[in-house]
Amino acid sequence: MMINDDFIRISPEEKNQLQLERLQSTLNRAYRNVPFHKKRFKEMGIDLSQIESLSDIGRLPFMERQNISENYPYNLFAVPLRDIVRIHTVPGTTHKPTVSGYTAQDLSNWQSILARALCASDITAHDILQITLNPGLANWGRDYKHGAEALEASVIPHTPMSIEKRLMVLRDYKTSVLITTPSSALQLINYVRKNEINTNIFELKTLILIGEAINKEDQRSLEQDLNVNVWTHYGLSEVPGPAIAFECDAHEGLHINEDHFLPEIVDPATGNILPEGQFGELVLTTLTTRAFPLIRFKTGDKAKIITQPCACGRGLSRIDWRGDRTDDLINIDGVKIHINQIQRSIQTLLDLPSDASKFYIKKRDEKKYIEVWIPVNDAIFSDEIKKLETLIKHAENNLLENIGIPVAIRLKEKNKI
Repeated sequence: MMINDDFIRISPEEKNQLQLERLQSTLNRAYRNVPFHKKRFKEMGIDLSQIESLSDIGRLPFMERQNISENYPYNLFAVPLRDIVRIHTVPGTTHKPTVSGYTAQDLSNWQSILARALCASDITAHDILQITLNPGLANWGRDYKHGAEALEASVIPHTPMSIEKRLMVLRDYKTSVLITTPSSALQLINYVRKNEINTNIFELKTLILIGEAINKEDQRSLEQDLNVNVWTHYGLSEVPGPAIAFECDAHEGLHINEDHFLPEIVDPATGNILPEGQFGELVLTTLTTRAFPLIRFKTGDKAKIITQPCACGRGLSRIDWRGDRTDDLINIDGVKIHINQIQRSIQTLLDLPSDASKFYIKKRDEKKYIEVWIPVNDAIFSDEIKKLETLIKHAENNLLENIGIPVAIRLKEKNKI
């Protein structure tokens, strides 16, 4: 597959014109085919023929995660189900999950997006990629696999395995590129230090971190201890996928794939578009997605847009993204969840009041997990404790299956919670 990157070199005027044409096409398709969008546009008196410039997008309503859950499962699809070739599900903000769909053209676009991002990290057909992600990002693993294969690189697909097995594959398969989350990368380097493993046995040269932001201190530690170049990609675990923005070799912000996404930075409280250079909430509108168009989707990620020219020569705008949130969602190893989701599950599975438990984000060997404390009292006898422990194990497995991250439930005396 030849990677056509003409767009990243076009003039600002040409870029704006292409974005406007694609925006108008997306809006018209959403109006015709998605009742949710049509209803809201009508209620606001929006005449799509009057969207004549990119700045007019500020007249359109925002989309939020709750809107996706409320239209579960297929009510936001803009194409018939017969045209959907992949269906992706992640936890939503309500008891219903977020469901997104992809046409064959959508998947082809994602392959191009991933290939572009990987090219920016100097990845070629000579590389061997190893993908190590948690179950909640399995869909991203497929996308990176397809993007790397487009470059004719060799790929070791994402398969859950122990850290010992990961290191064995890293060493024996001569992995040159590792794609993983910051938490998993830090867990790996801590294991290497603890066991005094000589990193010269590895041929790893490139580390691509996804799902979460990483601070400069941890990044330098990974670079020095593993002797690698570290790159960051930004994506959405709900929709539509990874590498919406990516680092180039200048490492001065993440380039947005502006031929596929139109970015805005807004005040999270008022929704007003902020002046250039200010931090606010990143809002994205899809420009080429056919199955599942997002119109002014509030990501909840705090960022600012960098418009100054980049030393790499790419004409794509960049974002400064550090992992801060503007909402109540929690990012655990790349998977975004709301505490309410866990509360509802605990309430249902263990028949407890929603406010009876307490939640803590903890780390074990650099891997984040959620610890839940639930109360017990002296009146509970040993046989009842055993039954409760059986229920707890079932609840932990259920939560892992449904939200994609580990949850540890602890029994605590009521007066200590």
